[in-house]
Amino acid sequence: MPIRHVVDRHRLDNGLELAVLPDPHSHAAAINLAFKVGSVDEEVGRTGFAHLFEHLMFEGSAHVAPGEHMSALEALGGSVNAYTSSDRTVYHETVPPGALELALWFEADRMRTLDISQMNLDAQRGVVLQEKQQRYDNRPYGDLLLSLVGQHFAPEHPYGHLPIGSMDDLAAATLGEVTAFHRRWYRPSNAVLVIAGAVTTRDAITLVERHFSDIIDAPVPQRSYLPDDPAYGHEVRLTKPVPQPVLHVSWRAPGATDPDYLPLQLGLKILGEGQASRLHRRLIQELGIASETHGFLLGHSRSRSIASIECRPTDGVTTNDLAEALTAELEAFEGPTERELRRIRATTERDWLEELATVEDRAAAAAELWLTHGDPERINTYLDELASTTGDDIARVLSERATVQELHYLPEETK
Repeated sequence: MPIRHVVDRHRLDNGLELAVLPDPHSHAAAINLAFKVGSVDEEVGRTGFAHLFEHLMFEGSAHVAPGEHMSALEALGGSVNAYTSSDRTVYHETVPPGALELALWFEADRMRTLDISQMNLDAQRGVVLQEKQQRYDNRPYGDLLLSLVGQHFAPEHPYGHLPIGSMDDLAAATLGEVTAFHRRWYRPSNAVLVIAGAVTTRDAITLVERHFSDIIDAPVPQRSYLPDDPAYGHEVRLTKPVPQPVLHVSWRAPGATDPDYLPLQLGLKILGEGQASRLHRRLIQELGIASETHGFLLGHSRSRSIASIECRPTDGVTTNDLAEALTAELEAFEGPTERELRRIRATTERDWLEELATVEDRAAAAAELWLTHGDPERINTYLDELASTTGDDIARVLSERATVQELHYLPEETK
């Protein structure tokens, strides 16, 4: 029987919501502060702002020097990091219990008095440019994800660009525009704070009230579910200096908040995760036309997601041949066997329990479920949802594919 985690919730008068997951057996405390703002909230011509603030947040505040937040906590044995997605920006720390109050003080100080100066803006624009060059421009397949997104969303759609944004947009952004973006979204009522590990609920609430309660809130803009263009989509063929061809077959899928999202996750695992998966056995072991297969989901909270299956053909096999065989396997899929269903439930349960084993991952899981489904206590019911998902659910969701797109990423020598 899995351990049931205590999840205590508290709301400050300024709208900041707190969830505490006390663990008396832990020797560390984890903080996960997630702002409900991501690249989906950016305007056309002003992209990359949410990711920019992932960097700017470490450039100092009224009582903290640039870089001090991270260096001070790391000097005490802690770890500090952040990430930006389409739907959220997350700042997280794991520290010894005695450093918890200091970490919360750092978070509160930058929520209250972040230093958004022209000097910091110019410096972090340069950092983001270097990141884009390293992660996207100067590495093989670096533009693959952007091309995949571009098959399903027009460039002007809020989900039509990656969090890294456009370097031209960042170069043109004024200090006033960047400051206005921060003022609009980085508010107490637009954030959730999860604290897990070596702290009692009473002490956590006391510390959070002490350091965050005086931060002034303001309403954030109303947001709604975003429709996509049902007619948008096209096949993509890219020829680049890459070592091997890659094929992606993708389609629009249920959004991350949809009850069908979990069955689709399981279905993609059944098809493409591990050597026991359906596609590995068929395309790699039996037909010998692929060397690698994966299934993955690019989840969106406010619109339909993107489901994709990636395959790499073996030598002498074209991506066209592989696409034909892969499409035939998808069309023939009528649901998992009982053995496949047992396997994927077991591996998913194992992965989930491993994720909850550390306080930092437990805090992250609670925050993710809170932001997506409105309830951090879903960490205690996730396995029930997993057990109740049937083979018929998986078959139905995988059959609901419309406008399937192919992305052929080819080495230059195949011209």
